[in-house]
Amino acid sequence: MATKPPPSIAEFPPDSLEKLAYEVVSDILTQEPNDRNRLGYHVWAWLKERRGTLKSAVKTSGSRTYLSLDEVYDLVKTRLEEKGIKVN
Repeated sequence: MATKPPPSIAEFPPDSLEKLAYEVVSDILTQEPNDRNRLGYHVWAWLKERRGTLKSAVKTSGSRTYLSLDEVYDLVKTRLEEKGIKVN
């Protein structure tokens, strides 16, 4: 039985929205790594479409964190604003 090596993983370009979204949530403590990925995805979707509010995107992600919804929102908002992204 032959086993092939797994495919390599390509990183997002450093200036992409995907990299930005996953970077701002990278150190938020979650119950499982997939919760952080889901939060990053919803932040990315909000950045891309600007549909609704950032707070609703954080809430919709359903990520199980050790912080309250408001604390997660404040962290993400602050980090995005530090990167020059205006959050209303």
